[in-house]
This record gives sequence, structure tokens and C-alpha cells, in this order.
Amino acid sequence: MPVATPEIYRNMLKAAQDGNYAYPAINVTSTETANAALKGFADSGSDGIIQVSSGGGEFASGLNVKDIAVGSITIAEHVHRLAEHYNIYIALHTDHCVKKKLDAFVRPLIDVTVQLRAAGQGNLFQSHMFDGSELPLAENMSIAAELMEICRDNEIILEVETGVVGGEEDGVDHSDAPADKLYTTPEDMVEVYKTLSAVGGDFMLAATFGNVHGIYKPGNVKLRPKILKEGQDAVAAKFGEDARMWLVFHGGSGSELSDIHETLGYGVVKMNIDTDTQYYFTQPIAEHVDANRAELTHTKTEVANKKKFDPRSYLKKAEENMANRVAMGCKDLKSVGQTLYGK
Repeated sequence: MPVATPEIYRNMLKAAQDGNYAYPAINVTSTETANAALKGFADSGSDGIIQVSSGGGEFASGLNVKDIAVGSITIAEHVHRLAEHYNIYIALHTDHCVKKKLDAFVRPLIDVTVQLRAAGQGNLFQSHMFDGSELPLAENMSIAAELMEICRDNEIILEVETGVVGGEEDGVDHSDAPADKLYTTPEDMVEVYKTLSAVGGDFMLAATFGNVHGIYKPGNVKLRPKILKEGQDAVAAKFGEDARMWLVFHGGSGSELSDIHETLGYGVVKMNIDTDTQYYFTQPIAEHVDANRAELTHTKTEVANKKKFDPRSYLKKAEENMANRVAMGCKDLKSVGQTLYGK
């Protein structure tokens, strides 16, 4: 089945909200990691979201090109081709794009979708994220509303963020963010709904409740999921029950399962997983090197073992292990067996 159409993607998010489950959103940087994400979703019978950050896009374009948009396009085209061989739906998304990178990252990718649609083809990416969390809320929403117009006109879902996700990911460093910025207020959530619903179209909100990118020892990250409930309740009280938003859980790697499950009841339909999948991809490679070190390097008297240094010998193990972590994410988020494919 091809990558999800805009209508199917909306149905995916609605089904998750109605069914109190969510989709893992897996950051990828290469064809190998994209294949691992596809395998993990397919093995779980779960639809899913594959996403590319600006750093991931730059890496995918190679050392000589180093172009955020070009690399993101190559990954998206790869997923479009491979998704046709799976009996699940996949949506493509771009992660954390701050204001200064909009012209190099999100806007060029939207332009590609505009061109594809004009030629009678489908969207390249089904959703994009604008991260204006470091800006004053008024400026954040002003830029979001402008992006929302073109997203609405091209059936693209826009993800926005209020509050700040702590820690560092792909060059976006909020390690020193003030504690109060780690928690979105009900007033912020009301303002997001008021601004974007006035434009029209579909959007998701990454509301923060103590989230932190990266991986930490148990107990180091203090999540307060009820902040999401308070914000949703404030939105519903002002605009009606149907105004409850699709929420996104950032910094999902290493989170307590009880916190994850609590957020599902408050409208979280997407949870980003990056740090954990990076770790799972790398571990089999490290083990392969440790176990075969003597055969991986030419010496004065011996030549290395081609079967051991062939990248396929360890990248297949890496793909398998990362796919296992994606499947674990599907289980944690209760999306196993929930694919809309064929329904």
C-alpha cells in the first residue's frame, strides 16, 4: 500500500484518539533506519509515522551535499517506494523545525508537495512540524497561522509546539530552559486552538509537560501528564468537546510506561522515539566489532575477513534490533494490530 493519503492519515489520528492509543513516530537518518521502522510497524500490525529532522535530512544527503531538504526528499521517496510492499499505512513527517530553518527545510518540502499535487500526484510528506517554542507565543502563533494556510490548502497536517522540550536533539538544545518553560499552560493551549482553528485545516500540538529529549537514569525526568488533561479541558470548556486536540508526546524515549499510558487518555496520538532507536541500532554493530575485531583489520601477515567487514553483515543485525524497538513502542502505545489497512 502506498504511503497514507491525507484522508487516511486523518483517519489514523482520529482512530487513535477515539481508541486511546498512539503511533510511534520514528526518526530516521538513512535507508537502513527507515527500513527498520517499516519492519517494526509491519511486524506489529501497526500503522505508523516515519519522520526526518533537519539534522537527519542533512546527514542523508551526504557529506558533499549537506542539504537538509534534499536529504529529506531522498528518504521520503525511499519510504514511498518501500511502503507499497507493506500491509500497513505509513505517514511521513518532519520533526522540529525552528524559525531560522523554515526556508531551508519545511518550506521547500511543502513546495515539492505543491508541485506533485499540481501534477496529479500525492503529497511527499503528510505533516510538518514548526517548533516556535522559543518564541513569544504571539510570534509563534503568527508564523504557525501563516504556515497553516498553505498546509490547509494542500491537505498537510501542521504540528506546532508550545512550551519547551528540555534536553538536546539534533542541534536543538534546550538543556538550560527555565523549569516553568517545560510545562505548557491551559491558556497556551486555548490560544493555539483559537488561532489555528480560525485558519482551518488539521493540526497537532506538542504540549510540554516536563518532557526532555535524550535518555536519563530513572527518576531524573519528572513528567506531569495531567497538564495535558487540564489544557484539553480548558479548550473543551471554551470551544466544545469536539475541540479536543491531537497531542504529541516529545521526548518519549526512556519514559515510564505509566506516564505513557496516562497521556493516551488525554489525547496523545503520536509519540516521538529517537534516542532509544539510535541505541538499539548501534548496539549490534558494537557487538559485531567486539566479537570480530581481529578479523576486521588487515595486518602485516593476514588480511581481514570480507564476510565480517561487509557492511551488510552488521547492518542487517542493526535493522533487526531497531525494528524490535519500534515494535516495543507499538506495544507500549497500544497500537499493535490497530492498522486501518483493509478496513
